[in-house]
Order: sequence, then structure tokens, then C-alpha cells
Amino acid sequence: MSAVREQAFALAGVAQASRMIDQLSKTGSYPAEFLETSIQSLFVFDVDSTADVFGGPAGVRLGLQNLCVLLANQAEQEQRDVVRYFFSVLFLERQFAQNPELQSTVRDRLQHASYKAEHFASSVRDVCHNVAGIYQDTFSTLPRRIKVTGSAQHLENPDNADIVRSLLLAGVRSAHLWRQLGGRRWTLALQRRALLRSAQELSRGLGLV
Repeated sequence: MSAVREQAFALAGVAQASRMIDQLSKTGSYPAEFLETSIQSLFVFDVDSTADVFGGPAGVRLGLQNLCVLLANQAEQEQRDVVRYFFSVLFLERQFAQNPELQSTVRDRLQHASYKAEHFASSVRDVCHNVAGIYQDTFSTLPRRIKVTGSAQHLENPDNADIVRSLLLAGVRSAHLWRQLGGRRWTLALQRRALLRSAQELSRGLGLV
């Protein structure tokens, strides 16, 4: 698989998390199948291809759809927060990439959470409760944090707050994967067309376009 195609998969992971954060914060709902995929991606540490992080292309279908819209500059006004979360996650990951101690702490805690998820969690909400604590103890302490906007009714719900924090962490994980594949903010602009073509091809393979 080409480097650009691999990067498109990783960025789709960021877009998928961003889309669900926006939906959950405003409506209180989320697509369960994609939440499961995004959260489980946090526990995939060694894979042969980027697609394997998400269990294959179908696992990041929502992300591919939204990535195509974003890269084609076709985002509507109501999607502005999705775009904001997408680029905010990339910025947050940059702080993460510059902090080896933070990387070590997050990885150790994710490995512990992975064990708990496998042996003790009965639902994805249980997993999110554990993962949200990792985000709160690490990324929430950084100088520049991501502000999530939406309905107070939904955001003040403890379960929803856990899911939002878990999705932010999943987004950072995908963004870090993108960096490991050679992605940078400046290359995103230079490779936008190539990334869009790859995302569209992957979407067509899923019957989306």
C-alpha cells in the first residue's frame, strides 16, 4: 500500500473521531459500530498495515466519508466544528510527539486499560470510562486543550463526557500514526489532492461514492 494511502487511513481515524465528538456533543447520540472501532484502535499496538488498526477499511468508513469532504473543502457551515476538532487534534498530537515522557505514560496506561477492557469491561462505555481517565490525567494538563462545544445537557452527562475524552484520545492516536507515516501539517497542504484521491478510492471500494 502506498505511503499516501496509509496516511489517508490514519487521517480518516482523526476525521472519524472528530465527527463523532461533534455528533455526540450536539445530539447525545453516536454510531455505535464506529465508536467501537475508534476506541479499540487505542489497543492495537503492532500491525502490518494502517487499515488493520481499524479492523479493515469498513471500520473507518465514517472517517473516510468525512475526510473526503474536508479535503475537498466541501464542509458545510454546520460541519465547522468537525473541521475545528480535526485540526485541533493534529495540533494536540504535535505537543504529544514532542514529549517522550507523556508518550511513555500514555502507552503504559493504554496497555493496562487494554487488559482491563479484555477481561473486565462489559461494554464500550466501561472501556471509555477507563480511557477517559487517561486523557484527563495527561492531555488535559497540556497548555492548549481542545474545547468541545455543543449542548450542555449532553456534555454534562458523565457517560458522554467519558466518550468524548476517549474519542479525543483515539483521534490523537490516529494523528500520531499519521506522523509516524511521514505526515506533517505542511505536507497535508502539499499532498491534499493525493490524499483526497486515496480517500475517494478507498471510499469507492466501500461503495460510498
